[in-house]
This record gives sequence, structure tokens and C-alpha cells, in this order.
Amino acid sequence: MSPTYLENKLNVNRVAVIGAGPCGLAAAKYLVAEKKFSKIEVFEQRSSVGGIWNYTPLNVVDGEFTIPRTQPSKLPDTAIWTDNAPGAQFVSPVYDFLETNIPNTLMNYSDQKFPGGSSLFPKHAVVKKYLEDYAQELRPILSLHTQVLGVEKILKGGNTRWEVETLDMETKQKRTAEFDAVLVASGHYNDPFIPDIKGLKEFNQTHPGCISHSKFYRRPDQYKGKKVVVVGNSASGIDLSAQISAVCQQPIIVSEKAKPVTAVEEKPWAKLLPEISEFLPAERAVRFSDGTLEKDIDAVVFCTGYFYSFPFLKSLPTPVVTDGSYAKHLYEHILYIDDPTLGFLGIPQRVVPFPLSEVQSGYVARLLAGRLPVPSHVTMLEWESKMLEEKGESKLLHNLAFPKDVDYINRLHSISISADKVEGLANDGVGKIPPYWGADKAWARERFPLIKIASRALGEKRHEVKTLEELGFDFQAWSAAREAEQKSIK
Repeated sequence: MSPTYLENKLNVNRVAVIGAGPCGLAAAKYLVAEKKFSKIEVFEQRSSVGGIWNYTPLNVVDGEFTIPRTQPSKLPDTAIWTDNAPGAQFVSPVYDFLETNIPNTLMNYSDQKFPGGSSLFPKHAVVKKYLEDYAQELRPILSLHTQVLGVEKILKGGNTRWEVETLDMETKQKRTAEFDAVLVASGHYNDPFIPDIKGLKEFNQTHPGCISHSKFYRRPDQYKGKKVVVVGNSASGIDLSAQISAVCQQPIIVSEKAKPVTAVEEKPWAKLLPEISEFLPAERAVRFSDGTLEKDIDAVVFCTGYFYSFPFLKSLPTPVVTDGSYAKHLYEHILYIDDPTLGFLGIPQRVVPFPLSEVQSGYVARLLAGRLPVPSHVTMLEWESKMLEEKGESKLLHNLAFPKDVDYINRLHSISISADKVEGLANDGVGKIPPYWGADKAWARERFPLIKIASRALGEKRHEVKTLEELGFDFQAWSAAREAEQKSIK
């Protein structure tokens, strides 16, 4: 048996975390709280923590970016050097006027609220500062300006270890270090996907600069007076179309592959059409699947999401990424089934990322510390098989839209607090406790699309709103009214 295992539990001492964004920071907090590991190192290629919340005004296109773009990258992220920045920068999907689409009272980590007086839907700079404050106590274990180039399982001296190769972005020096476990927390909002639609490649060649992806959007000014098509009507598509519509020719054209399943606001400034069936370069036109033809198109912004992409994982016996539509061979969206000393955080979509990263971190930290048993290989394979049977091999595999996310958070919470108690840990040996979503959190989670619509309807005054109650969403009042109604029925 590998020295990493003691019977059905792990025996891990050194842990690498890849990424110091929301997921990586949560992982570091829960690993430190275990008081078990001799070494925890968090690698971050940017010069500060926060991951994609590191806004940069640069909209430089990635080195591997193509139109269309149907395969995930096999190269490290493109570093950008400028005279007015202290280190390498990396393009982030955060744009100038981005605000959260989740209320901060639901979005926050369980052990740290957003600062008093924060807008209910904070601007991106507020979130970045929040993450910096959250990371203060983690400074000694952070390796910033450090890009991970490769992660490989090696046999050395009769023992197997993970070898992590990194590049210092300042000195350009490479180094390798050995770990017993690796947690990948590099996110999945970085490697843009653009579908291969008939005529798209030729349209881009004939009209260079017309086609772009939401990752490279910064502000609406460049679309002033233009005829614009936004492809996609999820979170970024909704926000970008609203912003661009204020300056472009109206109505802005929004192409929806499927009708939204959540509440939507009225959009008198938009023309909603189905998915695009064809680009016509000679006419500078786009044909939609219902036969509608729109001519004289000046710009098309694809809000079509991102690949799952981990280019530093090059030698796994069963690949996690093939076509990039989902992360393969993972148990509970976390553990690599062939070797649970490799874990992934933040894989699920349609979720509230910060608390979800906490419950995942609470679970995996206890597992690596040997306080929870490792699920059998058969159990993990059966879980994966069931998920594939239910959802198929697609991005839907990781879709945990409400109420699935509530169930997932609470289930991992329950597993975590059932772990073996260890004297000296917080909460009488239970350790750092991950979040649990009671009725109030679940109620707010179910309604946050409606809450966002109510906020947006206030225009600039929305920034003055600090609580759900100010928007008319009062859980206590709702609960009391519901209880009174049930009593009257009886």
C-alpha cells in the first residue's frame, strides 16, 4: 500500500494548492485549520490574490485565441507585461462596470461578512478588497507571481509523490517541489469557447475585429452607434447586452440558444432571437434558426462561456479534460477517482461560488488530514456512472442550479462535521465548520434572480441598497405570512 494511505484513510503531510482565487483561499483556510500538514503552499500566477477578481483594463487577446474556438488550451495562460504594472498581468473576464449578480449576504464566506455599508450587489473592486482582507493571515503560505507549468505523479525512492513544476514570473526561474496532495483551484472562467457556426470563420476573416468574446469586453464605449449582436443570455450576456444597449443602435440583438428558466426582466431595448444558424460575410449578415436575417452587423459578442482547462495536468492515466465541456472522472465534482490525493475545487456551475468552495474545502481538508475515510474506488465509479446516466457527457454534468446547490452544500457540511474529532482543533475537535444553508439562505438563493431584477430596476440608486429588506425581500415577514396562511387553511 502507498505510504500516502493508512488503511482507508489518507496520510498526507504536504499539500499544494493551485490558484489563490476564491476557491484557493477557502482551501488554504480549511487546510490550515486542520493543524496537520507540515507544508501548505498556494501558487498564484498573478501578483495578488483574488483570481479573476483581479481586474485589469487590458483587453489583449490571448495568444491561443481563435475564432471559432472549439478546443481547450494546452498552454499556460498568456502573461502580459506593461510599463505601468509591477508584474505580469493576465486578462480577466471582469469588466469596468461589473457588479455581482449575487447578494453579498449570500455570496460571502461564512466567517467573514462584507464590510458594513457595502452595496447589496457590490462592484468588482469591493469584492477584490474583500478577498484581499480574507487572505491576510494566509500570506506566509502564498507563492505569488508563480505560474504552475506541470503537475505529475512520480515514483521516487520507492514512494509516489506529486511533482509540481513552477515558473517565477519575475525571475523566469523554474523550480520543482514535491507534495503528497494537490488541490486544483484555478477556476473555469478563463479559456473562452466560441462555437463553430457556418460562415463564422470567413466572417471574421472578411471583417476583422467584429467578432469577440465576453472575456475581452471592458466597457460599452466601443459599440457606440453600432449594430450589435450578443450571443448568449446567461449572466454575462444579460449584463453586457444591458450595458451595450445604452450606446449602440437599438434594439440590440440577443441570440438565445434556450429560453431562460429563471425570472427575466423586460427588455424593450432588445430584440430576442434564437440561435444563429449562419454567418454571411458578403452581406455582413447573420441568419438565425427561425429564418430571420439581420444585415449590416457591426459587432458580435459571444457570451458563450468557457472550457474546463487544466493545461498543467499532462500525464494523468485518465484525463480530466478532453473536449473541455466538463471535468471527467471526478467524484462529487471534487476527487480524482484514480487518485484522491488530487482534488478540484469550484467545478460546479450555476452556484454561489464562495460558500460552495468552503464546503468543498471543508470536506477535502478533512479527507487529506485522515479524519474522513476515502470512498472506495467502486463507490466513486458508481457515482460518476450515475451522474453520466442522468445528465450525459456535457456541461450539464456540473450544473447544480437551485435546489441542487442547497442539497450539495448541506450534504457536504454533514459529512464534514461527522469526521473524527481531534483534540486541539476548533469547535471541540470538530474543526473549522463549513457553511450550512438553513431555510433563510435557501429562500434567498431561490429568489436572487428576482432580487437582481428588482435592484437593476432602480438604476443608479441601486448602489444605495444595502439589504434584501430594502428591496422588499423579507424572509421573516414571508415566513410569518406563510405560517398564518397555513393556520387559516387548517
